[in-house]
Amino acid sequence: MTIQNIGIIGVGTMGSGIAQVAAQSGYAVLLKDVSDDRAKKAVQKIEGNLSKLVEKQKIDQTVKDKTLQNIKVVSDLTSFKEGDLIIEAITENPQAKQELFRQLNEVVKPDALIATNTSSISITLLAAGVKNPGRFVGMHFFNPVPLMRLVEIIAGIQTTEETIKTATEVSEKLGKTPARIKDSAGFAVNRILIPMINEAAYALYEGVADAKTIDAVMQLGANHPMGPLALADFVGLDVLLAALEVMQHDLGGAKYQPCPLLRKMVEAGWLGRKTGRGFFDYRIS
Repeated sequence: MTIQNIGIIGVGTMGSGIAQVAAQSGYAVLLKDVSDDRAKKAVQKIEGNLSKLVEKQKIDQTVKDKTLQNIKVVSDLTSFKEGDLIIEAITENPQAKQELFRQLNEVVKPDALIATNTSSISITLLAAGVKNPGRFVGMHFFNPVPLMRLVEIIAGIQTTEETIKTATEVSEKLGKTPARIKDSAGFAVNRILIPMINEAAYALYEGVADAKTIDAVMQLGANHPMGPLALADFVGLDVLLAALEVMQHDLGGAKYQPCPLLRKMVEAGWLGRKTGRGFFDYRIS
């Protein structure tokens, strides 16, 4: 199947990033969120990102203009009826995703591909609620999408090889490196990365060192470009907690037990950079 039109539902950090790279790669992109205002603000953010690339001479003005022309904000799911590939990038909640897919069942054409950008939830579980589960696939992008080259391609037990092939080809056209990963909670990257971040939270919780020191020793001693707690703030503590809960439920074991401090911070609304406060305070600089 040739993919020409990509619909993206959810315009948070991930959805807007996917929209930018898809439009910049020549795809016609339909963008939808819970409100047109949120979607339009996402387009404004994309325009700002592209303007910075023009200033740095990474792209020219023609590329910027063409990319923005390729993006259209839509208000209703019926707009996706001609979409070749629909990518879901909403909140990391199985019930919310399943409800969205139930609604898409009534809209999308039979040969359309539906992909989820979930970072941890079972592809097999989500595919079970889709009318044509063979054409459902996981395409897990990484933040920030325009810069990060990896896309994890995850097949549920229902996913066909043709669907995997198409998702792989789309990823490559987006300038990404696709990696086929087994449908297991957390997939590959997050199954390794998130427990490490959680352990850093435990180290802070238990008073092993302060947040700044924990990050510094991992940068200096393990050659990490960013400390684990700063990375947690960048990703979003609510996203990390949700992924840990999925892994704990599906895989079991104490190593996936969310740190109590992480849970308390999420309860307080301290979610990291997006709220101005997480393990570090971003309200003053």
